[in-house]
Amino acid sequence: MSDLAERLRSIGLPATGAQLDDLIALATRERWSPAQLLEHVVDLDEKDRTRRSLERRLSDSHLGRFKPMVDFDWAWPTKIDRELVERALAGDYLPDARNIVLVAPQGLGKTMIAHNLAHQAILKGRSVLFLTAAQLLLDLGSQESSRTLDRRLKHYAKVSLLVLDEVGYLAFDNRNADLLFQVVSRRYEKKSLVLTTNLAFSDWPTVFPSATCATALIDRVIHHADVIAIEGESYRLREAKEHAGRRPTTPRDDGALKNKKK
Repeated sequence: MSDLAERLRSIGLPATGAQLDDLIALATRERWSPAQLLEHVVDLDEKDRTRRSLERRLSDSHLGRFKPMVDFDWAWPTKIDRELVERALAGDYLPDARNIVLVAPQGLGKTMIAHNLAHQAILKGRSVLFLTAAQLLLDLGSQESSRTLDRRLKHYAKVSLLVLDEVGYLAFDNRNADLLFQVVSRRYEKKSLVLTTNLAFSDWPTVFPSATCATALIDRVIHHADVIAIEGESYRLREAKEHAGRRPTTPRDDGALKNKKK
């Protein structure tokens, strides 16, 4: 039986090989026909393959831990198009290679939404890569030859969904602006891009080498895109204020309160 289990694993049926003894016992007890047994074998390994594929896509995405959308406080932002966000979460933009651009100040949940967009795409069987703009440019800038650079550019171009977080937090020199432009251009009208930024498009020239460079990049990003603008006060600032209001009283605080009463 151990030899048969190993042969099953070698031909791409690892789940059946791992559960062979239990499977044979179940088939004997239930008096399955050969067709029923084969159907169970196929079902068993299809589910196992789906599970392993999902685990691999999650690992390759570098998504990490994130808060699910059920924790998103829709009532907090003063401006957000909830219908547009939920439509994006449904993945309607992916078949048409459309982009999603999340524009918001810090602390309003744009990265949280981007994480969930990435996760939903993974669940739909898409290959996804999530990283900050700084991480992307650090990787591309570290390539020592044009050949290795082209290989990395192809890597970023072929993934089904590329999520670039924090575009606009750091200024771009000519080299980095060119690298980012190449990534966007190679994906243009072929694969979807999710991009988060803290800057309105009118402010992009402040972090790019020239207005011409910023305009060319913006043109390719938003040509086929849903732009989701979020406005309001930072969630983190609110949480900090709430935490300060709940701060437990210390002995020093008690003494100060008594002296004040005196």
